[in-house]
Amino acid sequence: MRPRDMWLGVAAALLLAIFISPFASQSPDGLERVAEDQGFIEKGEGQPVVNAPVPDYVVPGVNNGPVATSLAGALGVVVVFAAGYGLASLLKKRR
Repeated sequence: MRPRDMWLGVAAALLLAIFISPFASQSPDGLERVAEDQGFIEKGEGQPVVNAPVPDYVVPGVNNGPVATSLAGALGVVVVFAAGYGLASLLKKRR
């Protein structure tokens, strides 16, 4: 893969995360909906094993919902890209 193509992909992912994610549905997904309908949604609640850095796709301290969702999406893209790039670099050095 050419570096230019990689950066175009990252840019496209960031644009989608920033401008499209605020339009995501607020309704529960299929599994959550079934748990609500069947009455066992509360069994999934409790103390988390690990605290999420951006719980429910909302950046702490940002009061504007769509902006917080956009920031959470952009942060997710950057973190996943950095982890993937770092892992690929490590594996490339092993060859």
